Amino acid sequence: MRYVVRYGSMKILGTMSGRQGSEYRRGDEVVVRTSRGIEAGQVVCEATEKVVAYMGGAPSGTIQRSLTNDDANQLAKLSSLKSSRWDFVERQIKSLQLQMKLVDVEQILGGERVIVYYVSEERVDFRELVKVLAGEFQTRVEMTQIGIRDEAKLLADYGDCGKPVCCNTHLSAMPPVSMKMAKLQKATLDPNKISGRCGRLKCCLRYEFDHYEEAQRELPHIGSQVVTKIGRGRVLNQEILAQQLLVEMEDHRRVMIDVGEVLSVIKKSRDQN
Repeated sequence: MRYVVRYGSMKILGTMSGRQGSEYRRGDEVVVRTSRGIEAGQVVCEATEKVVAYMGGAPSGTIQRSLTNDDANQLAKLSSLKSSRWDFVERQIKSLQLQMKLVDVEQILGGERVIVYYVSEERVDFRELVKVLAGEFQTRVEMTQIGIRDEAKLLADYGDCGKPVCCNTHLSAMPPVSMKMAKLQKATLDPNKISGRCGRLKCCLRYEFDHYEEAQRELPHIGSQVVTKIGRGRVLNQEILAQQLLVEMEDHRRVMIDVGEVLSVIKKSRDQN
């Protein structure tokens, strides 16, 4: 049986094969083998065909066992070392005058490697840094450059909605988000209200956008001339989810009507929204 397991600092979602005869439930702590080595993870759900298709090319691996007391003690030891390792990496970055911002230092359970996550606006030659870190940590060092959204995934906790940020919970990939999505959903365009913890547009603006687009296709465009059951008029605005139109009639009355009351569109607007 296969399961979806969340692992690593970046909360990576992977599909993991369980050993024959083993069964796991949501929330079970497990030890998995990934392309990075032996890691600790948490079971999210069973990896059904539908779930795997939705995840789209998620990394794979195997579940080795349930997390043991020895594993938990090893994780606690690694956690206690994290602060000192962070300080060491930060000192070396400053000493080598590298133009990069340190975000996280992660060592996986099996000790196969240490992953250093950083943000930089330019290309960084970190070869000397890797040599120094490998000598200090006595293991392979992997440098991983991340973006602003990824930084929030590592560091952010709760969003404006009061729930844990999506990038740190269920999102396996962060989709592109545009201002068009906010405009179509008639969200406020105040950057302070539609920006997430990363400072970019909130990922949740993407969730309902496809439905809004599909629903909007059923409505005459703003500016269109329409014939309704109560006369002829011009579309001034759309209420997409309610499937209603604000129409200015020939006598200049403004009325809200259901799209079903439109008998025909006699002049389409050039504005395609």
